[in-house]
Amino acid sequence: MRHFYRAANAIFGRIVRIATEEVILHLLRTKCMPILLYGFEGCPMKKSDLNSVDFAVNRFFMKLFRTGDINIVKSCQSYCSFNLASVLLMKRAEKFDIKIIKIMRTCYAKWLSICS
Repeated sequence: MRHFYRAANAIFGRIVRIATEEVILHLLRTKCMPILLYGFEGCPMKKSDLNSVDFAVNRFFMKLFRTGDINIVKSCQSYCSFNLASVLLMKRAEKFDIKIIKIMRTCYAKWLSICS
């Protein structure tokens, strides 16, 4: 999470006065979210872990839109079609599981052909 905060604050600090919110959110989505999500799809995550990851994104939105109200943050995320990290992690975990199953099936088929 430290690397996510570092990247997000770098973006926020450098371009917050000259860029629109759409540009900042695009940079957050393309540069910072992969840093936050890296390697989590292979790990089982508890609800509290997912909440911690979402908290980082929600705090960035609070900072960007200068609010402390989570309802406003949720509305902004909905309006901007910005998925929370927990949603992205679930999608990435499903893709990861599908890839693992395909690899296991391939290995099993090769093992059967060798043993036969």
